[in-house]
Amino acid sequence: VQEEKIFAGKVLRLHVCTMEGAEWLEEVPEDTTVEKLKERCLKHCVPGSLEDPKTVTHHKLIHATSEKVLTDTKTVLEENIQDRDVLLLVKKRAPALLPKMADVVAEEKRKQEQKAPDKDAILKATANLPARSVDRTVSHHNMRDFQTELRKILVSLIEVAQKLLALNPDAVELFKKANAMLDEDEEDRVDEIALRQLTEMGFPESRAVKALRLNHMSVTQAMEWLIEHADDPAVDAPLPGQAPAEAPAEGAASSAEATAGPSSEEGREEAKDELTEIFKKIRRKREFRPDPRAVIALMEMGFDEKEVVDALRVNNNQQNAACEWLLGDRKPSPEDLDKGIDTNSPLFQAILENPVVQLGLTNPKTLLAFEDMLENPLNSTQWMNDPETGPVMLQISRIFQTLNRT
Repeated sequence: VQEEKIFAGKVLRLHVCTMEGAEWLEEVPEDTTVEKLKERCLKHCVPGSLEDPKTVTHHKLIHATSEKVLTDTKTVLEENIQDRDVLLLVKKRAPALLPKMADVVAEEKRKQEQKAPDKDAILKATANLPARSVDRTVSHHNMRDFQTELRKILVSLIEVAQKLLALNPDAVELFKKANAMLDEDEEDRVDEIALRQLTEMGFPESRAVKALRLNHMSVTQAMEWLIEHADDPAVDAPLPGQAPAEAPAEGAASSAEATAGPSSEEGREEAKDELTEIFKKIRRKREFRPDPRAVIALMEMGFDEKEVVDALRVNNNQQNAACEWLLGDRKPSPEDLDKGIDTNSPLFQAILENPVVQLGLTNPKTLLAFEDMLENPLNSTQWMNDPETGPVMLQISRIFQTLNRT
């Protein structure tokens, strides 16, 4: 007995097939490499000599059951091939030919031709065309005119609403309730859940309140602000434009005096004075509140706090527009904001003749909405979505846009 056969491993009988339909049995020890097995298989189906190494490398063996491509360097045992398994001998696909240089150049040229033109090319191609686009400065000016005109409309509508509501015998009681609603819905109130999260982290309550107001009640941004300004000596300073804590108490006292019931001796005059005081109280509560972040940013540029507040009031709390206003001719002025629209103008007459607006002016909530939008234009979305005040604002907007087109 030969020594090789004594120490040889287990012999496996494998069924080999080709794509052309040829098939045969191969008997190989389990320690045979896949490459050697492939050479033996190629002798059955490839005519001629196998001296060319490309003949072996251009073929591969695939395990039919698992569909796995066998690795040449591994043995039959390592590839977990069992007795009577079926293998498929397949010729590999020829690699794709590298593109010719001429083809590459042609492709690059085609891409360049399809590339969008840059700004200089557009300006050169359109240099002789007449200008038809709207000037951006004119568009911005028209937007400013719209905001100014809308503000004038609100000023005049507030006067009309106050006169209509004063004729209502229940007006005093209605506005007492409205005044109480404002007390409950003061903007100075912060998100209690957000505040509790910050205080539980160890931040002082007053400092956490300031951080939340500066960061629109975002806990994450407020926390980042607190960490960033932990060593700032002015971190506990009140926000610019913020009323002192005692102001609401004084306002409440004056409100209590203003809302005292009229005596039977004074009658209607006392009730009228009482309603006037309530209107003043509501107006004080709806005073413009500048964006604290914008105030700080503009003051850091060297502007006075009063100038900054005026600029933000004129420009609806928009920091960039306020900066342009401060650096420009400062028109319109803050005083212009308190002027109403010409009550004899076709626009104002069309608004007053609208049935939806007429009905809305008898609702105290509409007056509160007008007051709020007058001093805080960014709150207009809230009132547009309100079921009571939304239809009124929609009609005013439609009338304004319709008459502006004519």
